[in-house]
Amino acid sequence: MKILLTLMSILSLFSAVAQSSTGITPKLKFLVHITHGPEDSTRVALGFLVARTALAEGHSVCLFLAGDAVKLIRDENLNKVTGLGTGSLREHFDAIVKGGGKFYLSGMSSKARGVTEADLVKKSAEFAMPNVLIRLATESDRMFTY
Repeated sequence: MKILLTLMSILSLFSAVAQSSTGITPKLKFLVHITHGPEDSTRVALGFLVARTALAEGHSVCLFLAGDAVKLIRDENLNKVTGLGTGSLREHFDAIVKGGGKFYLSGMSSKARGVTEADLVKKSAEFAMPNVLIRLATESDRMFTY
């Protein structure tokens, strides 16, 4: 058992040295939790921008929209929301989807705000309950909230 533990330690150290010498950064999982809606355009566009940037850096990203943020999935909001200095929601959304990002919308928040399956057509998005948010948070390496 001691030999096995020693070998594991040596392999771990060798891996860390190899990564630092090659400049390879391990891929991380990010969760971006957004609770503000279209009325807070700069904040929500910033959340999307951070997700987009993480994907561009080679990381994986999920976004969980809750509260008024579920309204952001509607095309009318994706097309009109632009943050001050944080860019176009539509451009960020399209880049996130193209990069493999996934959107989860609070089912309860969506129902209360009239967001339906029709709003999710041809989008990388699905309805989810709070247990999914908890699972995503525990599986993520980093979490941002906007």
